[in-house]
Amino acid sequence: MDAGDDWSCDANDAVHITVVQPGETKPKTLSNFHPQFTYPIFGDEERIFGYKGLIIRLRFAAHDLRPHVHISYDEKFKTVDDTAAVDLNETLKLWIPEEAFTTLPEFEKAVQDDETAKDFVPPGKPVHSYTSRQRNYEIWAGSLADPRVRHVLERAQVFVSLFIEAGTPLATDDPEWTLERWTVYFVYEKVDPPTPTASQYSIVGYATTYRWWYYNRGPLESSAISKDVSFPLPDVAVSDLPARLRIAQFLILPPHQGSGHGTHLYTTIHTKCFEDPTIVELTVEDPNEAFDALRDTADYHILLPEFAKHKVNINPDPYEAHSRNQRPRRVPTADLIPVKLLHDIRTSYKISPTQFSHILELFLLSRIPFENRQAGGANMSRLLIKKYRAEDPNERRYYWWRMLVKQRLYKRSRDILIQLDPSDRIQKLEETVTNVEEGYEVLLKAFSARQESLIAEITDEKERKRSQSAAVLDEASEAPNGTLGRDQRVKRKFTVADDDDEEETEGEASKRPKV
Repeated sequence: MDAGDDWSCDANDAVHITVVQPGETKPKTLSNFHPQFTYPIFGDEERIFGYKGLIIRLRFAAHDLRPHVHISYDEKFKTVDDTAAVDLNETLKLWIPEEAFTTLPEFEKAVQDDETAKDFVPPGKPVHSYTSRQRNYEIWAGSLADPRVRHVLERAQVFVSLFIEAGTPLATDDPEWTLERWTVYFVYEKVDPPTPTASQYSIVGYATTYRWWYYNRGPLESSAISKDVSFPLPDVAVSDLPARLRIAQFLILPPHQGSGHGTHLYTTIHTKCFEDPTIVELTVEDPNEAFDALRDTADYHILLPEFAKHKVNINPDPYEAHSRNQRPRRVPTADLIPVKLLHDIRTSYKISPTQFSHILELFLLSRIPFENRQAGGANMSRLLIKKYRAEDPNERRYYWWRMLVKQRLYKRSRDILIQLDPSDRIQKLEETVTNVEEGYEVLLKAFSARQESLIAEITDEKERKRSQSAAVLDEASEAPNGTLGRDQRVKRKFTVADDDDEEETEGEASKRPKV
C-alpha cells in the first residue's frame, strides 16, 4: 500500500445523507443512509483523496428539502507540489444549491424556527392517497413551470446523481414553454407534527415525466414539412398537443423502499396518462432492472383483468382455420392470438408496444399449466420433435408460445441474427427464449406468492373479526333484552370500519430478463 492509499477513502462511505425535522430543542434525525453512487461527483473510482476520518453529511429538511452540507475530518493532507486534497466545497457546489453552504447552527435554527413549516403543503395538487403499514401517504403532482415545484425539485436534484445510475439532473432554467412539458410527482408521508410549528409532511420520493411530441400522420396526409415552424407554437398550449409521456426520473429514498411506494407512484402516473386524451402512450427513459421489475409487476396487474375478461389465450390448433390444401407455410399471428383485440387493449391502456409484448407473453405463459412448461419438467426433446402435432393441447400451446417469443426476438435483433449461420441463429434464439422464460417464471412465482400471502392475510383477518363478533354477540346476549351496551356498540363499529382499511404493499420485485 502506497502513501496515497492512506489519504484516500471510499466516497460512498464518506457521504451520509440525513433527513431531519424539528425536535424539542434542536432538529432530530428521521433517517440516515448512504448514496448508491458517487462517481458523477467524485469520479469513476468513487474515491476522495486528501482526508482521514472524512464525513460529508448532507442534511435535508423533511418537508421542503432545505439542504445543508457539513464536512468534518480528523486530518487533511498538506499540499506537496501539485498534489493536494480535493476541494470538497468547490466540488459539491456544482451539485448542491448555494444555500446549503451555511454553518450548522444557522441550518438548525432555520429548521427549528421555520414559522412557515406548519402551513407547508407539497407543491402542485394532490392526485392520490394511500395507506401502507398503517402509515398515511399522499402523492402530489405539478408542472415544472410552477416556481414551488421547481424550488423543491432543485433541492432534490443531487439525489439523481447519488441514486439513479447515469441519471442527469434537469435543467430548470429553460423557457417556460419547455418547463411546461415536465410534470413532477412528489410522494410524501403525512406524519404527526413533532412540534406545534413543524410540518405534517415528510418526503418519501419523487418522479419526473415529460411530454414527447407525437406526430401521427394519416395515410392521405402530405409528407411535405413546413420550414416555417417555430416554438412555442402560437396560441397552442403544450398540454393540448398529442404526446407520448415519458418517465425520466423515478426515485424512492432508501428508508422507504420495499413498502409499495414505487408501485403506487407508477400506477398514479399511469392513471393520469390513461385519463389524459392527449397522451398516446407511456414510455420510460432507460429503465434499470429494479424499475423493470416494478413496472412489469404494476402493468401485469393493470392488464390482468382485461386479459381475463376477454379470455385471451393461444389457439393450440391454428391450422384448423385453413383447409389441408391451403395451409400457409407460416402461421399468421392472428390465427394464434386475437391481434386486433390485443392492439385495442394496448392502445386503450396506453402501454408501449415492447412493454405490452412482455406482459402479454408473461400472461400467456401463465395460462399454460406448470407441468407443460420447461420449469415444470416438460419434455423439451419430445416437444422439438412433435411440435404443433403434440397430443396434449397445452403442449401445443407451449410450442406456439415459444414460437411467438422467437418471432418478437427475431424482429428486434434481425440485423444481428441474419449475420449468423442458420444453425447458429436457431441455437441463439432457443437460448434466448429459455432465458426470457426463466425470467418470466421468477415473476410468476413472485406473483403467486404475493397472491397466496394476501389471501392468507384476508382469511386470517376475517377469522379474527368473526371471532371478535362472536364474542361481542355472546356479551350482548347477556345484556338486558339482548341489546348491545355502549362499549360493545363502539367496538363493533371500529371492527367493521377496519374492513375498508386494507394495507397495501408492493409485490416481491424480480429481475426481468434483458434481451
